[in-house]
Amino acid sequence: MKSLTERTLTFLIDAVAINLGWLLYYYVRVISGWIQVTIQPDLLAPMVFIYFFWAVLFFLVGLYRPWYAASRFDEIALLFKTTGLGCLFLFFVIFVDDAGRPTGPSSRVLILLYWFILFVMVSGGRVILRSAQRQLLVAGIGARRTVILGSATRSRELYEDVTKYPALGYRVVGFVGIDKRWGKKQDQGVPLLGYLVDLPAIIGRRQIQDVIVALDSTDHDRLLDIVARCSAYNVGLKIVPDLYDVISGMAKTNQIYGFPLIEISPQLLKPWEEATKRFIDVAVSATVLVAGSPLWLLIALAIKLDSPGPVFYKQERVGKDGDRFRILKFRSMHQHAEREGPTWAHRRDPRVTRVGKVLRKLHLDEVPQMFNVLRGQMSLIGPRPERPVFVEQLTKEIPMYPRRLKVRPGITGWAQVKHKYDESIDDVRKKVQYDLFYIENISLRMDLKILFSTVSHMLLGKGH
Repeated sequence: MKSLTERTLTFLIDAVAINLGWLLYYYVRVISGWIQVTIQPDLLAPMVFIYFFWAVLFFLVGLYRPWYAASRFDEIALLFKTTGLGCLFLFFVIFVDDAGRPTGPSSRVLILLYWFILFVMVSGGRVILRSAQRQLLVAGIGARRTVILGSATRSRELYEDVTKYPALGYRVVGFVGIDKRWGKKQDQGVPLLGYLVDLPAIIGRRQIQDVIVALDSTDHDRLLDIVARCSAYNVGLKIVPDLYDVISGMAKTNQIYGFPLIEISPQLLKPWEEATKRFIDVAVSATVLVAGSPLWLLIALAIKLDSPGPVFYKQERVGKDGDRFRILKFRSMHQHAEREGPTWAHRRDPRVTRVGKVLRKLHLDEVPQMFNVLRGQMSLIGPRPERPVFVEQLTKEIPMYPRRLKVRPGITGWAQVKHKYDESIDDVRKKVQYDLFYIENISLRMDLKILFSTVSHMLLGKGH
């Protein structure tokens, strides 16, 4: 809720700054008389278009993500690059073909003038907002509920460092010991809330938003366990920088006031990549459903003629962040295939119908999941969505399993094209490795590679 309020304020301040910037530019260019124009251009229509252009661009590059305890210099640097590239785009799209072209300065000078005005207005608004936020954080308003996890000595040192800089935005509500060597139940007025094994319960019960890790060098091997225990929760996970070599492939450095922290597994996709991925999901799924509708009707008829029961198979699955939804597939098994409870499917499963064997071979039984994609419950590419009963079982048996829930599940994925069909818990363990590899290396390029591999599997009939 706090991050939503912050983004709303940032959005509103940007709206004022962008539109004021355009009004100032219009005044200098048209009204002031300093620059002669042959035709007076419209004011409002271009202003509305320009504002929406900047609003969309700022969102795509990540300028509306939470910036609490972030470097103002980094934010202004990103603004500088974004407004510069955006103005170059506008120059080629709009300013070159300007009906009110002046008789004096060239379009290059005008776009440079507009860029300068825009950058000063927007960056000025951002600096004012961030300064006000810093003052509120210093006063304890808006700080994030935080626990420090680690050894007693390192945790005390880290607590002292954090309390020196209240503008970092961390309100430490307690310590969590790495094991029972901690000793005291309270230190520096801050309680010991429990130990590493209690971390999930502490996060849920205390509504923790950030976990800061302070491990001894002898405890480096605990890091994966810590990441696994936090994976199922929407919490920020940060460690002190001397552990960077342990998780160099999963870390991003964040340094404020000379106080460095390393963020483990930060935002997986940049906002523009996430928006593009979602656009591709919607475009492809809608096209497949509409363009292939005659074939889907024939498949539905074949299913009805082959065996009694409904055309579609619905089943509860676990999606992103643990949200549950009902997956939709063409029925490929007999109507009461799971009368005795959920079981793993097999390569030569007797429960599969004649039509179902063909559908599975060509992966056509998955097509109705395009409706789940349109609803935003799934993506084209991602980890396979599992049933709640299996998610609970696998979470206990595979420590990193909950990390799969950080992204939308997919119709196909890296694990599906690299490994065989799930027939046992061992197959799932193997697939989890592929899923985690995909999550840590997620990109549009990788999604396209998986999509092409899936199409190849369908054409060659490599399904099970």
